[in-house]
Amino acid sequence: MQRRKFIKDALTGLPLLVLTPTILASACNNEGNNTSNGKTVIVIGAGISGLIAAKKLKESGFNVIVLEAQEKVGGRLRTNRSLGIGFDEGASWIHGIDGNPITSLAQQAGMNTFETLDESRKSYDISGVLRNSSVYDSAEGELYSILNSMMNSGNDNQSFETVFANLHPDKINDRLWKFLLSTYVTFDCGDLNQLSSLLYNEGEEFGGAEKIATNGFDMIANYLANGLNIQLNQRVSKVDYSDTKVKITHNGLTSESDYVMVTVPLGVLKNNSIQFIPSLPIAKQNAIQKVGMNCVNKFLLTWDTAFWDDVQYISYTPEIRDKFNYFVNVKKFHPNVNALMTFAYADYGRLTESMSDSAIIDEIMSHLQDIYGSTIPNPTHLLRTKWHNNENTFGSYSYTAIETEMQHFDDLAEEVNDKVFFAGEHTNVDYYSTVHGAYLSGIREANKIIDLQ
Repeated sequence: MQRRKFIKDALTGLPLLVLTPTILASACNNEGNNTSNGKTVIVIGAGISGLIAAKKLKESGFNVIVLEAQEKVGGRLRTNRSLGIGFDEGASWIHGIDGNPITSLAQQAGMNTFETLDESRKSYDISGVLRNSSVYDSAEGELYSILNSMMNSGNDNQSFETVFANLHPDKINDRLWKFLLSTYVTFDCGDLNQLSSLLYNEGEEFGGAEKIATNGFDMIANYLANGLNIQLNQRVSKVDYSDTKVKITHNGLTSESDYVMVTVPLGVLKNNSIQFIPSLPIAKQNAIQKVGMNCVNKFLLTWDTAFWDDVQYISYTPEIRDKFNYFVNVKKFHPNVNALMTFAYADYGRLTESMSDSAIIDEIMSHLQDIYGSTIPNPTHLLRTKWHNNENTFGSYSYTAIETEMQHFDDLAEEVNDKVFFAGEHTNVDYYSTVHGAYLSGIREANKIIDLQ
């Protein structure tokens, strides 16, 4: 389903950032400027923002070193191929291909994609009752209408959940509406009881089709990483920018540079995993605290044979929200693979991280058995994510929490003393929580450093 699909109408006519082919080509040009300018930049994090920044800086004559805490590049562009197909643990879709810089980049990187159609779906209520499509469509349309206007009733101190419940008490416990709020709002925007009732629909989007990666979103990361000096398994613990040179402590070692670019996820900053000397400006510390960090966990299950409907999306509306209520039919884009991908969001998503694989399978199967009967087979394999407790992320992506102000995203992007620069999806006020937002932030910060020369 399209992320932030509900704000399409609200954004009609708004200017979108257009990247020309020339700009895209220069950002990924392998030729570049081979003449060194004598300046060193250390980039912390080999996610997409860090990689594109490093690439652009290297092409502009900087000596660039990328320090990555994990064993491979990509950050939240992370693909698990242990079952013979690419299970994207983080980003899966290009959200709106028209004008989106990731569209062209994916083609250059050899990332294959498949257009997922929102209309190819079936919705089931408890006891396996197939929901009339017109009922679903009507509720979906009403949701869009509510979401396009509900902020007029919001306020600084109340969550989305509180305001919605006050305005629509008949809907808050309705199973279909629980599902719609879960998969259309919580998935994109964060915990409903923490989500701002004023800012839930902020951010812009690109138009066009939604396309899912079929051979791994990490193809892009691997492509951008080519030719860069990347040091893996290097966990940064301190950034000291009190002197002329910046000193970066990683794995007990200290490296010096003229500039440092911090591209770690917002969750890592919230966790104070990196000590900054001197402390970061109060405005930036406040922004780190106030912007929310969502949790979406993903689960891939495989079977010897498929027993489910031949549609792209299968939804189920249980009493409990945010819990394995939405299934992506992987077989639609991998015809020889019998697999479903499902999700858990917000507090329930966090709870799954303490559950065993067998407990997860039991919960998922209870939903599928309610739809398709008790005789369906158990899965042969399960792959899962644990983003909330992952020390490299501490969450999935940023969102506008109750105390968030849009200025906070700009505060997160603000450089410090022309030495310490910040990139990542949480630093992009227009495209936060997206791959393209992270990518564009990396280019933005690289240009800041280049302009200082």
